Amino acid sequence: MKAVFVETPGGADQLTYGDVATPSPGKGQALVKIVTSGVNFIDVYFRIGLYKAEPPVVLGMEAAGVVEAVGEGVTEVKTGDRVAYAMARGSYAEYAVVPAWQLVPLPDSLDFNSAAAVMLQGMTAHYLALATYALRPGDTCLVHAAAGGVGLLLCRIAQRRGARVIGTVSTAEKAKLAREAGADEVILYSSQDFEAETRRMTAGRGVQVVYDGIGRSTFDKSLN
Repeated sequence: MKAVFVETPGGADQLTYGDVATPSPGKGQALVKIVTSGVNFIDVYFRIGLYKAEPPVVLGMEAAGVVEAVGEGVTEVKTGDRVAYAMARGSYAEYAVVPAWQLVPLPDSLDFNSAAAVMLQGMTAHYLALATYALRPGDTCLVHAAAGGVGLLLCRIAQRRGARVIGTVSTAEKAKLAREAGADEVILYSSQDFEAETRRMTAGRGVQVVYDGIGRSTFDKSLN
């Protein structure tokens, strides 16, 4: 099968498009024919060797596609199912072997492109807004990188949970995206001091939680 892989860690010039062996599903696994692969920064970590793996390292940590075959004992999915998954390396390829328990069946209304794009970032936004600090109605949150993949999802989730959203972005174009996703106010950090602006917007009170679009958060217990 064709795949994008790395033999030697390094820059983008180390990416190779070529032939590798098509994997076979083992016990508890499924073989997925990849339709769309997600692209995430973790792929760079594997490419440069920060995260170790045995070469050839086929990149890609999330995808959507169709189950081609299943291994022994698999009951979660069957051949022909439309599925998506995250955190199983090898999606920059025609086929990938994935633990069956990680596969999420797709409703007919959801296309492969959307499914492949939302898994990893969606889970990140979900645990930040519902587990790391569970937003409540009346909370105010600051979302850095509000126009990125995780940031846009955080804006939507926060809005649905009744929180006030202040987003930070670098350009007017990104500010428009953040507002469309649910940000109540947007700060252009390239020309404004986001800390001073946040205090002004909250009358000096501050916010309950600060979310970073790359997946981190801090919160002030004194405001809870």
